Amino acid sequence: MISAGDFKNGVTLEIEGNIYQILDFQHVKPGKGAAFVRTKLKNIISGGVIEKTFRPTEKFPKAHIERKDMQYLYADGDLYNFMDVETYDQIALNEEAVGDALKFVKENEVVKICSHNGNVFAVEPPLFVELAITETEPGFKGDTAQGATKPATVETGATVYVPLFVEEGDVLKIDTRTGEYLSRV
Repeated sequence: MISAGDFKNGVTLEIEGNIYQILDFQHVKPGKGAAFVRTKLKNIISGGVIEKTFRPTEKFPKAHIERKDMQYLYADGDLYNFMDVETYDQIALNEEAVGDALKFVKENEVVKICSHNGNVFAVEPPLFVELAITETEPGFKGDTAQGATKPATVETGATVYVPLFVEEGDVLKIDTRTGEYLSRV
């Protein structure tokens, strides 16, 4: 159990049957009346963000989130198959649990599977991936406006906006959180 007076950013707790992560908190002591804790909470299953206030003495159970390294094997229809790299156990997740987390992940890459009480709610791809461009328009000489970009399709099928000098076959480093091109490899 953790009291509202001991909140810290990043802590996950169970409130009214839902699992929330504390994004931001602020202890408020008004001139008149009792102190309170103002928080911004993210529901880790639905992704929604809410703002809530608590008395500093309120207590909530901590939620244990298990993050496990698993290898993404292949997609079979609307099921995505993963294998535990230590025990070789395999699980299949539906499209709803995976979302667009595998947009930049190739087969056989390691991802983190997040679960609470055995229920998987999210797949976290690596922060940075290296992918080859399968299709893009050629850049034209003299077309060098500051910061100009063009769309490029990478080997996973996702579209990334890249500078004009990048060509088909180039390998890119991509930030999976934002989907932005970082550099050529």
